[in-house]
Amino acid sequence: MAESRDYLEMSFRSIQCFSNDGTLDATELGKILAIAEKDGVIDNNEIRVLQNIISRIKPHEVDSAMRAKMIEVSERIS
Repeated sequence: MAESRDYLEMSFRSIQCFSNDGTLDATELGKILAIAEKDGVIDNNEIRVLQNIISRIKPHEVDSAMRAKMIEVSERIS
């Protein structure tokens, strides 16, 4: 089986989101998570990309929806 390249799509999508307004919202993070999950497995490359994306979110950007989505991502990649 060929290695999934979904992590590249995830990276590209995150760049688009951050460059749009400089921030990432919960909906955008959810769409990126959906890319990782579409084949039923979140692989190591996708985990690395998700962790990198989350590390770029600034504390003042985290509202209740983002906090909930970040928890969901954390639970799915643990």
